[in-house]
Amino acid sequence: MTRAAFFVLTALADRPRHGYGILREVEELSDGEVRLRVGTLYGVLDRLTADGLIVLDREEVRQGRLRRYYRLTEEGVSALDAEAERMAAGAGAAKRRIAEGRRADAPAGLRPPTPPGYAGGRA
Repeated sequence: MTRAAFFVLTALADRPRHGYGILREVEELSDGEVRLRVGTLYGVLDRLTADGLIVLDREEVRQGRLRRYYRLTEEGVSALDAEAERMAAGAGAAKRRIAEGRRADAPAGLRPPTPPGYAGGRA
């Protein structure tokens, strides 16, 4: 799943939103790191719709402009949940590896003990 798709699904996790609302929510959720252009957003929405992860919730006219609201499907909720779990597991593995590297680089007398269950620890 692309980063853009992940944040679009996340933006829709709590309620249906229209395109501009999705753009703002993605930027907020990503702390400004993901800024989608309109063309990119609609490409992502088209792919997520084709994959059955989102559906058109409703259309309304506001100030003479058509707004399309999208919402997650059950498959979309499952896909978002699975991706969040995958990302959390990857982040956990990275943090463990960083901690192991720091222990290995520390002078022998300053190394913290290796937790039980890890290589070199007492089980």
